[in-house]
Amino acid sequence: MQSMPFDPEIDRKHARLAQGVRQTLLADTRRINIVGASGWIGRTTAALLYEALGAEAFSRRVACFGSRAGVLDLDEGLSIPQRPLAEIAEQEQSPTLLFNLAFLTMDKIAGMAAAEYVRANQALSETIISALEPIGVDRLFVASSGAAAFADDAQAASDLRLYGGLKRDDESAFASWALAAPEARRTVIARIYSVSGPWINKHEVYALANFILDSLDGRPVEVRAPMRVWRSYVAVREVVSLVLAALLANDAEPVTRFDTGGEPLELGDVGAKVVEVIGGEVRRAPITGPTDNRYVGDDASYARLLGRYGISHLPLVDQIAETAAYLARQNAVERVAT
Repeated sequence: MQSMPFDPEIDRKHARLAQGVRQTLLADTRRINIVGASGWIGRTTAALLYEALGAEAFSRRVACFGSRAGVLDLDEGLSIPQRPLAEIAEQEQSPTLLFNLAFLTMDKIAGMAAAEYVRANQALSETIISALEPIGVDRLFVASSGAAAFADDAQAASDLRLYGGLKRDDESAFASWALAAPEARRTVIARIYSVSGPWINKHEVYALANFILDSLDGRPVEVRAPMRVWRSYVAVREVVSLVLAALLANDAEPVTRFDTGGEPLELGDVGAKVVEVIGGEVRRAPITGPTDNRYVGDDASYARLLGRYGISHLPLVDQIAETAAYLARQNAVERVAT
């Protein structure tokens, strides 16, 4: 792996919530639950909260939940306990902000019967929604997906429609929960399209991870799709800052919905950004397909929401550098282990 032409610790140095959000979080006293803490967004959220709150307040205020008991290793020497989701309703009632990140992702469909996949995700959602009132949740984040926009698209792939339909059902159910007591409850629902940053996983699924790993290893960045493929990226830490700002603001509607944004770019141009940051070359296969593959959010609306809360958008080149720094360390650890 070649040496990186940027600070190899850039992701660690910038792993902070937006300054205004940090201050609001520290002034708030709610307990915080992270459900689905072992995933990419869950780990990022836990790391950001730990950095902002400090060890003592994090231990007192934050509880992480997942499919089973375990430990989240967030960084060198930093391990956080994870409780099984089945125990979430055992918490005493207290004002709580809950991050709902638990869902069997679309890549799981290939290894399951469709009915089994539906039942498993519905059971997750029912476990969470039934616990909200008993434990005192009054602020809720629901991580939806851009796939929800394709739930009724007959031209979309069947797995995308299935996954998107379940995500859209969750949006409706958790919005209804907030609207049942609009003076007391608040829900933020984000349709997440493409994101970047530390804790990126499933490298075989995400184009950005593939591009970065190829560039770091000195291989050409290859885009093989025979059609134009459009994506738009935002940093996970930016999304988490925005979610906390909207949930903890003094004034807000009971339900806030947004798409993640970022500049829409064809994958060949995304690859070009990667080599601009890391080095190498891009090889783009000829475009012969007549129909574009477009999976991008509403960047204009997203930018307005960031502006409302005073949060700056992280340019894609900086997103790439932070993601690459994390992946380079992970690769180094894996190579030593083997």
